[in-house]
Amino acid sequence: MMAGGMTNSADGGIVCVGASAGGLAALELLLAALNDDFALPLVIVQHRGRTAGDGLCEYLQKYSRRPLDEPEDKEEIAPGRVYLAPRDYHLLIERDGFALSTGALINFARPSIDALFESAADCYGAGVVGVVLTGANHDGARGLARIKECGGRVIVQDPASAASPSMPTAALAAIATGGGVDHVLPLSGIAPLLSQLARRLSKGASYGM
Repeated sequence: MMAGGMTNSADGGIVCVGASAGGLAALELLLAALNDDFALPLVIVQHRGRTAGDGLCEYLQKYSRRPLDEPEDKEEIAPGRVYLAPRDYHLLIERDGFALSTGALINFARPSIDALFESAADCYGAGVVGVVLTGANHDGARGLARIKECGGRVIVQDPASAASPSMPTAALAAIATGGGVDHVLPLSGIAPLLSQLARRLSKGASYGM
């Protein structure tokens, strides 16, 4: 992996989203509200059981105007696509694409939001936008702090609007000593902001907001 602050060979940046309890309904609304011209890759970790059935990609695709699938190991990261971490694998970002890992559970989860966020921060640096949505544990807090440390943008769903506020609350606490979260928003406000940030990053501009 590349050192923090440097960027992956992909143009622009990348958006990484983490969700757990209550996340399915949140992702439905988030994906449906993204602009048609959303040009960055968007990578999602949604906690789900190791024995959960297939079909989540097909279900979420109904709400997404961008192509949505589960990436293969070593698959290149393409702009304008939505990627969902496969069940029972950590989804990692490497210099040349995705990596799948069956490493130990992190925060009792595999896939782990922290694992995705930290690997994205190490590869994309300031080009990462990290988003923590509803959830009942603390996964994502450490990874979001790493994104902030590397100069990326961090967004947290307002705990008051979350079906399960524990994960957003933990994320806010983790970022509090590192300069503060950039945006705390109700779910309805996150997609419009991501669309604005994506337009700027896809053109190689700074966040500027």
